[in-house]
Amino acid sequence: MKPLFFLTGNKHKLAEVRALIPHVEGIDMDLPELQEIDPHTIIAAKLREAQKHHPGSFIVEDTSLFLEGMNGLPGPLVKWFLKTVGVEGIYKLTETFENAKATARTLIGYADEAGTLHFFEGVISGTVVSPRGSNGFGWDALFQPDGSTKTFAEMSPEEKTHYSMRRIALEALQRYLETVD
Repeated sequence: MKPLFFLTGNKHKLAEVRALIPHVEGIDMDLPELQEIDPHTIIAAKLREAQKHHPGSFIVEDTSLFLEGMNGLPGPLVKWFLKTVGVEGIYKLTETFENAKATARTLIGYADEAGTLHFFEGVISGTVVSPRGSNGFGWDALFQPDGSTKTFAEMSPEEKTHYSMRRIALEALQRYLETVD
């Protein structure tokens, strides 16, 4: 099996990816990250830059939170919203706009050794709630997926995987990799 490198410095994301694709190797490269609303553009730029510095096939993941009341913001900019206003601030934004509906999306970009790009997406709907729970990371404490009474941060890793948009995208990637290996 050819090496597959996952560009991330986030050990939690690496663990979730390895749970489904065990042969993935984590690689933490300090690469510029475009600030853009379209995650396809962000991921494509990162993959192309990574291949300038290291040979092989790569995956890059972007998990975004789209708030219906804010016409999709913060989307892929959620990391910056978390740094500036935190999970409590994001929750208050949904109260201000009187719409707590949200969509969580994971987009995985895959670049083979030749540089050909493919994208795989996982999407789940849910609600932004007052932050609860201490498991997980990022905005897990405020996102409650449809069909659950718990936020991601209140779930065990197994429960979170059941609802995970990352799992959906990874399973699509995994099916694709089985056709090319």
